[in-house]
Amino acid sequence: MGAVVGVDVGGSGLRLQWAYAGQPSSVHTAPGARIGERGVDVAALTADAARLLSEGGVGVGTDVPVDAVCWSQRGLLFLSDPAEVVSTVASGLGAGRTAVVSDAVASLVGALGSVRPGAVVAAGTGAVAFGTDFGSKDTSVWRLVDGWGHVLGDRGSAAWVGLHGLRAGLRHHDGLPDGSGRLLVAGESAFGATSRWPRRVMTGSNAPELLASFAPQVVEAAIAGDSMAVQICREAGESLAQSLLAAAVGISTPTLVATGGLLNAAPVRAALESAVVAAGGALTPAAGGALEGALLLATLLGETGAIPRHPAYVHLS
Repeated sequence: MGAVVGVDVGGSGLRLQWAYAGQPSSVHTAPGARIGERGVDVAALTADAARLLSEGGVGVGTDVPVDAVCWSQRGLLFLSDPAEVVSTVASGLGAGRTAVVSDAVASLVGALGSVRPGAVVAAGTGAVAFGTDFGSKDTSVWRLVDGWGHVLGDRGSAAWVGLHGLRAGLRHHDGLPDGSGRLLVAGESAFGATSRWPRRVMTGSNAPELLASFAPQVVEAAIAGDSMAVQICREAGESLAQSLLAAAVGISTPTLVATGGLLNAAPVRAALESAVVAAGGALTPAAGGALEGALLLATLLGETGAIPRHPAYVHLS
């Protein structure tokens, strides 16, 4: 018996965990996805993962082979060739079986704690919802909602909340309706004079993170009773609920889960829960995240030799 390995690759870092003889390792980390002209540099990421395994006495050249690995990657649909990712990961980690999945799939499995029908909305810097019944026939449901980035979508995300908070501040600055003097002051404290805001949040590669960094001030203003901040947080929660419910369409009795750091904001969480209940649903507490989901899928792959397949979201070697 060898080890099973879960890997989660996001913009902020690579996280890896393995299980051997039924015992999980600690979580090991490396730098996140590097994006170049050809998309995500999977070879560099795989080398990092192989190094982490080797340092833990697992993998090629050790006494503990890797029976199965599940590689969860952000941007798999748009920034990589899945076939190349499978080939690179399989050869680089030397696993008996290799699965490469969208981080949406791993997030759902991790949130549910098992492979079963459900839908999850993840609300962090960005926002995306995903639902599936894990079926393999033409009538199966695999539905991705939003995740279009801070310019085109990510409705209800921390970046969305921050952006709308700054817009409310600028409306007050310009003497327009629906402005917020409190958010104007908070924006100037965070980003300087309003004349500097466009360059700061529109031209930098870290624009989503900058916008998201303002979300806590919007939430704080909402808790203090600022009417525009209250409205922004309510609309954020309702938008997340809409994405979650849309992702669950067509799934019979789905389990609904919400994850992500923005949900620690009480006004957003309350609005999300209320909207789901109003639609006849209910939220189930999340069991884990994408890394836990990747390790669960790797375990299933190691035990059975297969996991539910999909031509876009799940790829096997």
